[in-house]
Amino acid sequence: MNAPSEDTKDMLVAGGLGLTFGGNLHIGKEPASPRNCVTIFDPPGYTHDLSLSNQGYERPSIQIRVRNSSYVNGWTMANGIKDLLHGKKQETWNGALYTVIYCSNGPALLDWDDSNNARFIINFNIQRRAV
Repeated sequence: MNAPSEDTKDMLVAGGLGLTFGGNLHIGKEPASPRNCVTIFDPPGYTHDLSLSNQGYERPSIQIRVRNSSYVNGWTMANGIKDLLHGKKQETWNGALYTVIYCSNGPALLDWDDSNNARFIINFNIQRRAV
């Protein structure tokens, strides 16, 4: 299976939020530009559920960081991402069945970067298995 960030990237591109991979959407490292962008990270997830381990389920997490020169526009994008992903279930992406994705917290202001851009984070927990 892909890293969860790879599949999430495809969900976000297909989600109608105006995100383009390599343009304003990135994985693993926030670029210096453009100022307004979204970056997906693969933080540690949860242990495999022992009752489901024989079925190949895993429970990773993703963190999405939204950077924007406007606080309001950044929060709006972060909230749009939350609305798109929270509650997504029983969907197959790139050979993985996502039985559920849920927002564990956020959107929340992380900080203001050195260029005075607002940065928001949203964290999601996932349950998935290979198909």
